[in-house]
Amino acid sequence: MTLTTLLVLGGARSGKSRYAEARILAAPGAPVYIATAQAFDDEMADRIARHRRDRGAGWRTIEAPLDLPEAIGAQSGAGLPVLVDCLTLWVTNLLMADADIDAATGRLLLALRTHEGPLAIVSNEIGLGIVPDNALSRRFRDAAGWLNQAVASAADEVQFIAAGLPLTLKPA
Repeated sequence: MTLTTLLVLGGARSGKSRYAEARILAAPGAPVYIATAQAFDDEMADRIARHRRDRGAGWRTIEAPLDLPEAIGAQSGAGLPVLVDCLTLWVTNLLMADADIDAATGRLLLALRTHEGPLAIVSNEIGLGIVPDNALSRRFRDAAGWLNQAVASAADEVQFIAAGLPLTLKPA
């Protein structure tokens, strides 16, 4: 199966990153990892380091906590497989920077639609739980949900991962 644009959704520790990484590694070429995480504390720095170790040395990593559309655009046309991990952290970064999320989403969708080469995007599905008890958390949940809907619409394939098992939401 040829990989074009794949969105991989799931809960925390569902296996979504592992699934996306396997799909990218199955595509020809040296894989590129676009990371959106920022290490604001020691625990997150350890988590980022562990993810790098788990991926191994074969990946080229690009840090793009805010400029995700630009990072994707810079990889377009090279034909290399690209993994974005993850949209949920990107939305968090945009919220914390008080950025225009709608404008950023528009730039991201343009980058996805014009990207040439295999692309997998990881995002958390956070809308399955209770309504958050504060305005910032509700704003985050809403922004992440709207972003996931927009990216799913632009993606060629969407997989939902639960307990490490993929469920096809939108077949390729």
